[in-house]
Amino acid sequence: MVNEPAPSTRPTLDPTQVTRLTWLTFARLLLYLALLTAIAAFYLQGDSARYPSSLRIVALTLAAAFGAAALYAVWLRTRRGLRTLAWVQVVIDQLIWTVLVYLSGGPLSGATTFYGLSCVLAAVTLGLPGAIAAAALGGALFTALVFGATGGLVAAPVDQPPFVQRPEVYLYPTLVSLLGLLLVAFLSGYLARRLQTESGRLALVTERAERAEKLAALGKIAAALAHEIRNPLGSISGSIEIIREAPGLGEDERRLCEIVRHEVARLNDLVGDMMDLARPRPPNVTVVDLAKTARDVIDLAQKGGRAENDVPLRFEGPATLPVNADAGQLRQVIWNLVRNAIQASGAGLAVTVRVGLDHDVPFVEVIDRGAGIAAEMRGRIFDAFVTTRSQGVGIGLAVVKQIVDAHNATITVDGSPEGGTSFRVLLQGRAV
Repeated sequence: MVNEPAPSTRPTLDPTQVTRLTWLTFARLLLYLALLTAIAAFYLQGDSARYPSSLRIVALTLAAAFGAAALYAVWLRTRRGLRTLAWVQVVIDQLIWTVLVYLSGGPLSGATTFYGLSCVLAAVTLGLPGAIAAAALGGALFTALVFGATGGLVAAPVDQPPFVQRPEVYLYPTLVSLLGLLLVAFLSGYLARRLQTESGRLALVTERAERAEKLAALGKIAAALAHEIRNPLGSISGSIEIIREAPGLGEDERRLCEIVRHEVARLNDLVGDMMDLARPRPPNVTVVDLAKTARDVIDLAQKGGRAENDVPLRFEGPATLPVNADAGQLRQVIWNLVRNAIQASGAGLAVTVRVGLDHDVPFVEVIDRGAGIAAEMRGRIFDAFVTTRSQGVGIGLAVVKQIVDAHNATITVDGSPEGGTSFRVLLQGRAV
């Protein structure tokens, strides 16, 4: 028996963060290229004679940074360890800026603003924790440079005047730089969080727009087909009932009639689901007995199909539980969930319909003991035309989600402790 490796629990970047990391990596390439171009301009103008050693080290540092950015781009193509890559970029950026600060005036250098730039870039990919970490690292490196300069531990570049070893000279600019760095970190982290929130809302709006587009297309199809389908179904159903009552009908013939009747009912339910999904109506909220509605659905389901033969249905809950809801739509939600649970269950495995209060919030829960739903499918199970069954169409649960949303309620899907799947609908509140 081969033991599969346990899935990694390390946090990873979401697709939006990966996109941002990609753009920022190439932005780093352009930034380092621009700085290298500026250094080349100094050389071409003959200004390199003033600071030959410093400019040489700056050029080497920026060249190394440009090479690191090129390696980042290669790393990105592997799509592995991208969060680690984001942290590596933060650390290397702050080290590079520290070298530039040292070479451009030390504690009094204006290049300290680059520390804040790294905080902004870290916030975009890593959020507030990344911005704070970048600020802490940049502040620590800059503070170490200041203490080294004032204590004589760090000498100025050989082609520049020596650092003034008086702490009072550096106190004010150092405090201003550190305070500015901290402010930039918190502000950029806050803005990054707002950006993430707005991106999530935009994704939700886009998803709803796509769903509405699908529903509009389905509405056109349903409107054209529903009438043409339901009329023959009614004729077939009526004819089968007449044939079943005919004298002298054998057991095999009656069994075949029952199969036809069951399939006609299934097709009629499918057409009804399509119409409900394509032409939703706003709920007419009244006081409804949730417990009685659930029991009525169970009674109806037990009168035909698999629930009549090999899938027991059980009810758990109080005798009565008044709630505010549309009676017909609430019944439709429970019916679709029960029907879905029956279809998912194996022979002899009971389906439980549970009604009750969760922290004074009324709920109805339908639990089956079937094969369950894979975790990666649970986020899409309520989308139209998405199904886990080979013979399913993927409309019933979409209707359920549509009705639940119209009631400002919530529905969750989870694995059942006994195996199978649990669908729980939390309503707004019980009627008083």
